[in-house]
Amino acid sequence: MTHTTRATASAAGALSAAALLLCAAVPAASAASAHTRTERIPFTEATVTAQAAPGTYEIAWKAPGVRRVAIRANGRTVASGGSSGKVTVSGLPATADRQWFDLAPDHGRGLHLADRLIQLDGAVNFRDAGGYRTRDGHWVKMGEVYRSDALNNLTSADLAKLKRLGIDTDFDLRTASERAAAPDRVPPGTRYVVADVLAGSDLMTTLPTTEAGAVAMMTQGEKFMVSGDTAKSAYTKVFSGLTGGDSALFHCTAGKDRTGWANAALLTALGVPRETVMKDYLASNDYRAAANAAALAAMPPEQAKVYKPLLDVRAEYLNSGFDEVRAAFGSFEAYERQALGVTAPELRSLKRQLLV
Repeated sequence: MTHTTRATASAAGALSAAALLLCAAVPAASAASAHTRTERIPFTEATVTAQAAPGTYEIAWKAPGVRRVAIRANGRTVASGGSSGKVTVSGLPATADRQWFDLAPDHGRGLHLADRLIQLDGAVNFRDAGGYRTRDGHWVKMGEVYRSDALNNLTSADLAKLKRLGIDTDFDLRTASERAAAPDRVPPGTRYVVADVLAGSDLMTTLPTTEAGAVAMMTQGEKFMVSGDTAKSAYTKVFSGLTGGDSALFHCTAGKDRTGWANAALLTALGVPRETVMKDYLASNDYRAAANAAALAAMPPEQAKVYKPLLDVRAEYLNSGFDEVRAAFGSFEAYERQALGVTAPELRSLKRQLLV
């Protein structure tokens, strides 16, 4: 095995528009009880990013007040650095489903992280919902909840990988026509739950003819995902499964809008800052870049100009959803109770399950 270390002073196809529209730590309990003492996690930032070369990863972190951080993989120390750094580790097994790293500080609790993207042959936007820091210093555990685009093209190798991930439940956020045209492929034993966000909605009966109309459709769709009756029912199903302790996957067709709001709502409920939630949401633009470029290249230029807003995720889309939360419910906490049916005890249980 070889590795290189660059410690630094700072961390640093087209389907129809209807189908693409509206369609991100260590295993332990989160907060300590009154009778339990836990160590603080000193990391304020930490990421693992797979590189183009097989078996090569970049690990970056910030841990103020820490003198040394050891990076361990597969039971051995592969790199180290100071309170902040960025290292490149190479020569790791390229056949692993996911390469996990333990970031061990010289004091305080460490982190157990992997690249957020799950590499699959039949999906481009299948990723871990965790690996983010909350406002109060907890971290959302990885390996518990996943988000994805459509699953109909998963290969046998993909299904075997998903089986090894141990996903209990697959929440399908798509419409009846999407489900009929592209049925999910999931591993045997995975519970399949229809949670149709747009069931019966007339949002997509007329496709836009202008770029401005496409943007307006996306923002209106985001608002519907907050206050639409079928959307509230669908996301209640998802949160009910999560608060019930399931290791879950939720997905739509592109894995960006319906799925994007599901993950934004989850991360917000767990206490992840809005700017981090936004970064997770906008990451679909990166993961879907090649697929979106191919879709647009197959269209005449004027049509591509209108369709591009339907393929994008944009800050104004997600912000319109949070604006609707305030307008319709007054606060996100009220949205959790009234729209998602999440009680205070259930939220505490969810945090114990998903935070460390």
